[in-house]
Amino acid sequence: MYRFLLTPRWWGINVFVLLAIPFCVFMGSWQLSRFEGRVHDSRTATQQAASDQRETARPLDSMLPVDKATSGRRVTASGHYGTQLLVPGRQLDGRNGFYVLTLLRTGSGKALPVVRGWLPGRADPAKAPAPPSGEVTVTGALQASETPGDNGVSAAGGLPSGQTAAISSATLVNLVPYKLYDAWVTLDKADAGMKAVPATAPQGTGLDLKAFQNLGYTGEWFVFAGFVVFMWFRLVRREAEAARDAALGLVPEESPEPTASAAP
Repeated sequence: MYRFLLTPRWWGINVFVLLAIPFCVFMGSWQLSRFEGRVHDSRTATQQAASDQRETARPLDSMLPVDKATSGRRVTASGHYGTQLLVPGRQLDGRNGFYVLTLLRTGSGKALPVVRGWLPGRADPAKAPAPPSGEVTVTGALQASETPGDNGVSAAGGLPSGQTAAISSATLVNLVPYKLYDAWVTLDKADAGMKAVPATAPQGTGLDLKAFQNLGYTGEWFVFAGFVVFMWFRLVRREAEAARDAALGLVPEESPEPTASAAP
């Protein structure tokens, strides 16, 4: 009854099934590993953030360039504050507000963007406290340059003078007359009248939409594998029933084709 499985037509179907099932399982397993990797990175980043708050701050230059291992680590740098900018559209504790960003001119000849704190409401230079004068030493969490459009960072242009949408060396280089570090620091303790901005997890380590997309793709690939198996069994069953009916002489007769009526 199942000799039809050896016909050329069914050989093609069988080979397709034998290739499709392992491929779907492999892709599903790969997407699952991507999701598990993001979960592990998220846990590691959370544990790292907790330990970073207790560790001794290290010199800025020893922690560059910023990567997943150094992002969020406590660093220290000395210099003189220079140009001050505002970063509008930033939320803290569920409230809208803005960052106060001041460039710290260090002895290396480069300037380090320092977020001195957060204030509620619309970005207003009159609300932002002036930076301390003279040489200062700052201590805070090291952060990678932001990418406009990612992680809630605005990509809007046309901001008023003295404002920037993203804390990024590529953006700030057009706004300040200094060479810049490709990094920034958020102070452990905000300057008077402002709230400290907590460090963010390194990009690609949080359980964001991409992580759950990986989990969704995992389910889709395993469903595809099950669907291939289901359709193969259904086709085999239908073919076997047709072969059995033919052997018993139960093949339905074809209805005669209608003949054209004679012309009057």
